[in-house]
Amino acid sequence: MEGLFYIYFSYFPFSYFMIMYIEEVFREDSEEASEEREAGAEEEDEEGRGSAEDDLKNWVPVTKLGRLVKEGKIVSIEEIYLHSLPIKEYQIIDYFFQPNECAHPLKDDVVKIMPVQKQTRAGQRTRFKAFVAIGDGNGHCGLGVKCAKEVATAIRGAIIAAKLSLIPVRRGYWGNKIGDPHTVPMKVSGKCGSVRIRLVPAPRGTQIVGAPTTKKMLHFAGIKDCFSSSCGKTKTRGNFLRAIFNALSKTYGYLTPDLWKVTNFDKSPYEEWSDFLETYQNVKGIKTTI
Repeated sequence: MEGLFYIYFSYFPFSYFMIMYIEEVFREDSEEASEEREAGAEEEDEEGRGSAEDDLKNWVPVTKLGRLVKEGKIVSIEEIYLHSLPIKEYQIIDYFFQPNECAHPLKDDVVKIMPVQKQTRAGQRTRFKAFVAIGDGNGHCGLGVKCAKEVATAIRGAIIAAKLSLIPVRRGYWGNKIGDPHTVPMKVSGKCGSVRIRLVPAPRGTQIVGAPTTKKMLHFAGIKDCFSSSCGKTKTRGNFLRAIFNALSKTYGYLTPDLWKVTNFDKSPYEEWSDFLETYQNVKGIKTTI
């Protein structure tokens, strides 16, 4: 075998160096291509972040609540929750959680993407289902589900659905009221399908005792310490997420003794700014009425 290599390189002395040269060229091309891909990914991320801001600037509200928010008549999202006003425009959430103006901006995470199929006459129609969890880590979280033909479309729709389903999460203490609230204020439970989950207050420093899905959802809600127990088919991630979300939504479901004081409610924003809504004009100068 060594003799054959010797004969080959003696007759073709340039072949070895040619192979080395070709390998070097391919290595340089691959490095340049990887650098270009990384640069393109960074540009896409910057464009994606900028596009949300551009959408907010070019936002023309179509609901009464959106018009009040756009004109600065409603200062905080807590005022919307206080009067139980339905949010039907996701730009309202973007307005209150702007990264440059908010101390706790919203963060989202694609928890799961799964293909779903439907049997038709032509065969099986495959679509993609995306589950997205969203929250600011300071008492607000949401869960969105969307099904679409493409993965990117499903993720985008799930993010919008998660923003529209954003809810306030009440936090409390395990013992003495020292420091910031760190756990759930009481035992709460949620269910979806066969999945049952129970959240129990925990002492400070315990952290979240539960499955990775539970930790992720409670982290978005701003809960640092919590015991949890679940049963059923928790492998079904969609039902598990919905059960956790339903449990968190029950933290404001009933009044505890510290909330028994009489609350003097102000007028609803619709009543307070009724004159403004009657004569509202959008960006295009078109007068709209209720």
